[in-house]
Amino acid sequence: MRVAVTGTPGTGKTTATDRLETCLEVLHLNELIEDDGLYEAVDADRDSVVADLEALEERLAEREDVVIESHLAHHLEADRVAVLRCRPDELERRLSDRGESEEKAAENAESEALDVILAEAVENHGLESVYEIDTTGREPEAVAADLEAVIAGEREPSAGEVDFLEFLS
Repeated sequence: MRVAVTGTPGTGKTTATDRLETCLEVLHLNELIEDDGLYEAVDADRDSVVADLEALEERLAEREDVVIESHLAHHLEADRVAVLRCRPDELERRLSDRGESEEKAAENAESEALDVILAEAVENHGLESVYEIDTTGREPEAVAADLEAVIAGEREPSAGEVDFLEFLS
């Protein structure tokens, strides 16, 4: 079983997956990318790297029974994809609180309002494999419990139930 946990930066992916009670290995993909140099370039403007998705997929080819956590996880092979969502104003506050630039926080909030990662996840994996989880105002343990239900097959797939378009006005 391979489960991808994805979402816009700041939605709570790392925090929730660190609280998972599962027999699956939890892999924080961004750490692997940095530690093993699995990127193609450095984007100085965004203070980030451009991941080499092909190299990542090769590195993970033999990995089974794993939860892959990252805003890029939905670009990789997975049996189930949990997309964490957060109201854009709260997301922007979270990112600002952790030291992101005002521009980067606003860009991510807009991406969240436009459902960018959710749309990519559905395009890559189909509606039958995507599970949308709203983290807005919720404790990390509650989000982790929702993820555990996805892993256990105790939750029905869902996509498009969360709507943040009103934040674009």
